[in-house]
Amino acid sequence: MKITDIETFAVNGGEGPWLFCAIRTDEGITGYGEFGIGAYPRALLGLIDDMKPLLIGQDPEAVEKIYFDLYRALRHASGGLAAMGIAGLELACWDIKGKAHGVPVYRLVGGPFRDRQRVYWSHLASLRAARPDLAPDKPIKDWDAVGRAAQEAVEKGYTAFKTNILFPGDPSKAIFQMWSEIGHDQLAERDLVKHAVTQISTMRDAVGPDIEILLDINFHFKTEGAVRLARALEPYDLFWLEIDNEDPEALAQLKSSTLTPICSGEQLLTMREYQPYFSLHAMDTVKVDVQWQGFGPAKKVADLAETYELNIAPHNPASHLATFQSVNLTAAVSNARIMESDPDAVAWRDDLYTVVPEIKDGYMTVPTAPGWGTEPIESELKKHAWNR
Repeated sequence: MKITDIETFAVNGGEGPWLFCAIRTDEGITGYGEFGIGAYPRALLGLIDDMKPLLIGQDPEAVEKIYFDLYRALRHASGGLAAMGIAGLELACWDIKGKAHGVPVYRLVGGPFRDRQRVYWSHLASLRAARPDLAPDKPIKDWDAVGRAAQEAVEKGYTAFKTNILFPGDPSKAIFQMWSEIGHDQLAERDLVKHAVTQISTMRDAVGPDIEILLDINFHFKTEGAVRLARALEPYDLFWLEIDNEDPEALAQLKSSTLTPICSGEQLLTMREYQPYFSLHAMDTVKVDVQWQGFGPAKKVADLAETYELNIAPHNPASHLATFQSVNLTAAVSNARIMESDPDAVAWRDDLYTVVPEIKDGYMTVPTAPGWGTEPIESELKKHAWNR
């Protein structure tokens, strides 16, 4: 089998585009990968175009060889967006290989370890606060609305949900990755810590003691502020406080300074970047993004985490193909704890796919169809194309 063509698609995902890579072969099999981050779509789509000549004529089933050929070719620009671009091609090759052998991707690497995966409702209330158009009948105008949103997750069968720091009102808002009002000083001032406590206590009161609550603070606070926030939230028994931190020793300081469990790692790519954190046991749960680094590298991170007695949790804030890619990872490893799921999304998300995730009682069914277990419908990708 040989690669004959590579095509990319950018789909309007609401806040930013979802990016897809399609690899065509001379045997009529097309593999798909959802990859990268929508904040830099032109750079990533252009990178795929630049790498295309390196793959035409290659055997797509030699996935590991393709990955390392591309990694070495881009070593002078390795990491970050380069890793995400390589991931798009690598993921599509895994899909081809699974389809060629008639098995799910996880069966190519020793799975399945499970037939269903626990998931959590991500960006609960905070996404609606930032994007009221996603649920116009459920505005986040006050703390009562925040409590009702938490109760909604439980009513729909979820036993865990994650939120970001949000501000009810008209308009409402939330702190996400691109939040600018905190500034580069990354200060967790007293009023903001009190505000976060009010939010989490409201959610805890709404759902009771047995539902897991997760809080994601991204990279918004220095270690000192994160410690104060984590300590202030200890009475509310968080499942984890999630934070991005580029200093392994600083993250280890945070973890050792609070009873609140710490989750981190989504910003890291490949075992090389994770290993210094693992050697310090700087986190309790390891965040791994399949779409940002590829399936093979993500599985290697999970296998390395196993040797340090750590569980993983896939980072998955994209569309359904990303969800299927991520659940193939959890089905392929022994140390998966929980997986991210985003119920709130643009209305046409389900229309993009042949199969959508089956989530019941807070668990996603692991797919059994070949490849990732679903395919994007190219006509729908084009119908909802993001304007480049």
